[in-house]
Amino acid sequence: MKFDFTFYNPTKIYFGRDALQNLEQELSRYGDNILLVYGGGSIKRIGLYDQVVDILHKCHKNIFELSGVMPNPLYTKMMEGADLVRKHSIDLILAVGGGSVIDLAKGVSVSAYSKEEPFEKYWLSQKPIDNRIVPVASILTMVGTGSEMNGGSVITHSDKKLKVGRVFPAEVYPKFSILNPEYTFSVPLYQMKSGIFDILSHLMEQYFSGDDDNVSDDLIESLIRSLIKNTKKAIANPLDYEARSNIMWISTLALNTLVGCSKEQDWEVHGIEHQISAFTDCAHGMGLAAISVPYYQCIYKDGLAKFKRFAIEVFGVGTQNLTDEEVAIKGLEALKQFIAESGMVLSIKDLGVKESMIHDIAYSCRLGGAYKKITHEDIVDILTKSYFNNY
Repeated sequence: MKFDFTFYNPTKIYFGRDALQNLEQELSRYGDNILLVYGGGSIKRIGLYDQVVDILHKCHKNIFELSGVMPNPLYTKMMEGADLVRKHSIDLILAVGGGSVIDLAKGVSVSAYSKEEPFEKYWLSQKPIDNRIVPVASILTMVGTGSEMNGGSVITHSDKKLKVGRVFPAEVYPKFSILNPEYTFSVPLYQMKSGIFDILSHLMEQYFSGDDDNVSDDLIESLIRSLIKNTKKAIANPLDYEARSNIMWISTLALNTLVGCSKEQDWEVHGIEHQISAFTDCAHGMGLAAISVPYYQCIYKDGLAKFKRFAIEVFGVGTQNLTDEEVAIKGLEALKQFIAESGMVLSIKDLGVKESMIHDIAYSCRLGGAYKKITHEDIVDILTKSYFNNY
């Protein structure tokens, strides 16, 4: 392995059909005041809200609610939660929903007692936390982000037109997370597919960095192959418990920091998509799907060995009579075919991006990258190719 690393993850995972039975035991570790955070009401339609509230009442907890968390959680909603935490001396923030709800809960956790403006301090300047943190726990209803077992928190500041992610230290990770694959059955097919590509993108962002041959790369390849296999099953039958279980666990493993060990990591695709979302409020995973292939076409020559390996190990591309570059290109073609066959988005035009927005989106992106340090002009080209589906 090329890099030294420290691996530590403090989140306890309860997985399976009966996972919610563990909530009562976990609640006994916290004080009386619980902030219940959730989204647009799907947890009420599936009966989960009532189940959770019944358990909270059984444990004699005082329940305060922050509802209406949006798919791209807003800074204003986060600060609304921070006010509730201070007003009611909240002891635990219980996020019930998908990654956006959990991301916002972490944001509330670190922002409630901040003496400075939190977005500037913790997201833009990425400063260390120097104030009280309120514990967070989660009950997951949509897979994709891996937020149930990491410190990630992505918040959109609509006034600034910025969507910024931050990975907080282990103290901010959910203390426990409850994962029942059945809770994901009510998620619309479009959102299920969006979450699946988010998982795939997390794995590729970590994989396409460095040419060392290590265990992390082996794990990532295996997880991607399993994700592709189970995606086909889940699209054919969204109620396939085994397929949805596998996808849920792959999502957690993809971003609980395990497979990133010793990897430089890239994250430029996410950085570009965050700004697409800031301008359009589109589904995050679909934005990633629309720009991944043109982005990788931009950088693959700088990481040719890894892109060749990806084509062979993930998509089974043959190498006979082909150059390394030709193999790599076939791998990216296979990735585009998977996106198309899965009914995911291939063009940012389908996400509400107007051609006139491309320049502003590109020049609002933070520059980075692993194999290649791209420019704003590169991003304009990537977005233009995606817009016209010319790649």
